[in-house]
Amino acid sequence: MTSLTARSAQVTLGRAPAGVRVPRVYSGLPRWLVLPAAAGAALVLFPLVAMGARVDWAKFGQLIASEGSLAALALSLQTSATTTVVCLVLGVPMALVLARTQFRGQQLLRSLVLLPLVLPPVVGGIALLYTFGRQGLLGSSLELLGIQVAFSTVAVVLAQTFVALPFLVLSLEGTLRTFGQRYELVAATLGAGPSVVLAKVTLPLVLPGLASAAVLSFA
Repeated sequence: MTSLTARSAQVTLGRAPAGVRVPRVYSGLPRWLVLPAAAGAALVLFPLVAMGARVDWAKFGQLIASEGSLAALALSLQTSATTTVVCLVLGVPMALVLARTQFRGQQLLRSLVLLPLVLPPVVGGIALLYTFGRQGLLGSSLELLGIQVAFSTVAVVLAQTFVALPFLVLSLEGTLRTFGQRYELVAATLGAGPSVVLAKVTLPLVLPGLASAAVLSFA
């Protein structure tokens, strides 16, 4: 037993005991996991390779630099950036409320927020059309004000926000719960108000997670 403990201590300290060969990098995973991992990588890689094989690379530069392609790229970047801003403005408060408060119906609210993740795209599109379409729940009132949402750039942003917002809320809520509230409680004990704690403690603390959530929303 003493010998086994000594061997374990040597391995922990990075020294291989006599007669034991320790690999330079030890993952602790069984080798059979390599096969499904490789299959998953192939599932992602092969469609990209197949798509690349169908591209006429001789005309690729000309195609990308065409007026239509540049206009489509500019519109895509514009809508994605706008969607990210909207998700941050709406999603950060939602994540804070879900992570830092307790109230009746909280689980129901979380389920509703995450509902777009499990809805089929067609169902989500129909729901948005019934809401912002010309005869929709809000669209008809907006039409009276001269605001047309359906089949516009605003509609694209709304659709992207509908899909991306749950990703930001879910990611940021997990980050907030991971860090806990100990630093916020210390700041509050020292006399900082809720807004100061949020701006000077909470948001800087979760900034890496917030950046990752923003990237998910942009994508």
